[in-house]
Amino acid sequence: MTRQRRGEETARRLLDTALAVYADEGPQGFTMRAVTDRGGISVGSLYHHFGSFPGLATALYSACLADLLDALVEAVEGVDDPRAGVRAIVVAYLGFVREHPAKARFVHASPYLGHVETGAAAVAKTPRMDALVAWLRPHVASGAIADLPVPVIEMLLIGPVAEVTRRWIAGAPEADLDEAARLLPEPVWQSLRRHPPVP
Repeated sequence: MTRQRRGEETARRLLDTALAVYADEGPQGFTMRAVTDRGGISVGSLYHHFGSFPGLATALYSACLADLLDALVEAVEGVDDPRAGVRAIVVAYLGFVREHPAKARFVHASPYLGHVETGAAAVAKTPRMDALVAWLRPHVASGAIADLPVPVIEMLLIGPVAEVTRRWIAGAPEADLDEAARLLPEPVWQSLRRHPPVP
C-alpha cells in the first residue's frame, strides 16, 4: 500500500471515528482524546491530516453537509415537473435524516459547538446549491416558481424541513419525520410557486 493510500485511509478513519464518537457520546463527549483513543490514531496523525481538532470537525461537517445536499440534488435529477421536484427535495431531506441520523445531528448541531470553522458551510454548499439553482432556473423562467432571490428560495425550500429536523434531534414529540414528509411538501410548494398578482 502506498503512503498516499495509507494517508487517505487514516484520514477517512479519523472522520468515521469522529462521527461515531459524536453519535455515541454527544457534543459533550466529542473531544480529540475520545476520537484518537477510539480510532487508535495518534494526535500527531490527526494534526498531520487536519491541522487541529477544529480542522477535523470542520472536515466532518463539510462531508456530512455535502452528503445531505447530494441527496437533494439526486432527488431532482430527471424531474421536469416543478411541483414534483419540490416534493422530491422535501422528502429526500427528511429521508436522509431518517437514514443517516448521526450525520444529520452533526450538521444541525455542530455549528453551535464552537468546533467548526467559519465558512465551512459555504465550501460544501456552493456547488450543490448551484446545481439546485440550475434545476430551479427554468421553472422560474417559465413562471412556475416565483422569481425570488436565491437565499429566499433556499429559506422557503430548506427552512421548514431543517426546522423539523432540529426539533426531531432535540426530541420534540411533535417532530415526526414521516408525518412531515407527508404534510410538508405541499405547503413548501405553495410558498415557492408563482401566485398571480392580487387585483
